[in-house]
Formats: sequence, structure tokens, C-alpha cells
Amino acid sequence: MLSVADYHMHTPLCQHAVGEPVDYAAHALAVGLQEIGFSDHSPMLRDDFDNWRMRNDQLDQYVEKVRKAQKDFPNLRIKLALEVDYLPGHEGWIRDLAARHPWDYFIGSVHYVSESWDVDNPAKLSEWKKRDTFEVWSVYFERLTMAAESGLFEIIGHADLPKKFCFVPKEDCTKLFARFLDAARKTETAIELNTAGLRKECKEIYPSPAILRMAREKNVAITFGSDAHAPGEVGLDFSDALQLAREVGYSSCCKFTQRKREFMNF
Repeated sequence: MLSVADYHMHTPLCQHAVGEPVDYAAHALAVGLQEIGFSDHSPMLRDDFDNWRMRNDQLDQYVEKVRKAQKDFPNLRIKLALEVDYLPGHEGWIRDLAARHPWDYFIGSVHYVSESWDVDNPAKLSEWKKRDTFEVWSVYFERLTMAAESGLFEIIGHADLPKKFCFVPKEDCTKLFARFLDAARKTETAIELNTAGLRKECKEIYPSPAILRMAREKNVAITFGSDAHAPGEVGLDFSDALQLAREVGYSSCCKFTQRKREFMNF
């Protein structure tokens, strides 16, 4: 049995995942998880913002799908959550989403470094070649810091996402990381160990060992997530994530119920 929870999972409503929540739940039990959380991409203010999230009118349907999994799998603790994009100026929208259902947690993620460029989108890979890598990372971590400072999220998702396609600055990014982690510590916002990075070009868990070591030194809490977009990805590579967490000095992670956290040893 795994003592940690998989808190980052998607559903077909985001338009780029397969399998219903009940299928993810079944696989979670098969791999020894005792707790999971669904955190699909939340709607944006405009339904045409991009093509990889649920529409506003699908939010209730999403909740119903998760509730069905909770009912069908009473022996598995299943949490209801969202992965919410942070963009400056969208704080009111995030508060509106928070009021709609009794969520267990929000994962705050930065994908966009501008209104039109989501840095992890393979369809926009050519954008990287037009930009200075350090500048992109600087904007990204500035927004990630703002997300942590906002206090709107329990968890910050995939903290060094820009490395996905192996675009990593030659410059020292320590100050960028430190400022973000200081903000997370101040607002008691956790960061996740996201194993999806192992399945991407970078072949590395998000965040890097260097960032995670710094997070441990600053006493920033952690969670675990597979970022599953298919049932077979639930809990994937969690042994690697647990090993990394232990190597940098972690022995506990946090879990959430109704946006309240508690710590569990692993």
C-alpha cells in the first residue's frame, strides 16, 4: 500500500485525456493507493480561451463524475479538486470557481507566460526558438511566485514546467526559485512532485532535485501527483518520486480535505 496520495489526475472533459474517473479509481486501488484526487483543468472566463480544458457548462458534470467514483469506490478516499491556471488579473475568476463547489484543494498552475503562449504546448514549440530562454523562465517564475503569494491555492503544480522540452537557461536561476519558494512557505502553499516529467522530453520529475532540495531547506510542504491523463498513469513512477523526496530530506507530505491540510508520514 502507498501512504501518499495521487492528487493530480484528469478526465476526458479536458479534451486530451481518456478514461472516466471510475477507471482511474479502479487503477488506483490496483496499484495500492489509498487516496487520490481529481484535479482536471478548470474552465476559464472564456470558453474559447484554449482547447485543453472543460467548458463552464461542464463543471457540474465534472463534479458528478467524481461523485460517482466516490460512491462506486467507498474503500478509496477520493478528493474533489481542480487544476486552475493562474494568470495575473484572473484572481476574481478563481475565487468565483472556489465558491461553486465544496472543493478539497486547488492546484495552481502556470502554463501561460503571455495571454497566447502556453509554454508546454507542443503545437507552439516554435515559440521557444523566438525567445530568450532565461527571459521565459523569469516571466514564468514571476507568475508562479504571484500564484503562491495569492493564497488561492493549496498546491502549486509542476513548478519547473518550462523544462518540458529541454529548454533550460544557462544562467543561474537560484534567485527565481528562492523567491517563489519563499512565497510558498509564507502562504503555506505546498508544491507537488509531479512524475509526468519523466514521461516528457526532459525525463525528470517536476521540480528538479535542486529546486526540491531548496524547498526542503525552506520548509515548503509537498504533495505527489502523476498528472495522469489515462487510468494506467495513476501512481506511475511514485517509487521514484518517494525516493527523491527522501533523498532531499522529506519524510512527510500533506493531504487535503475541504481545503484544510494535514501531514502524513511516508
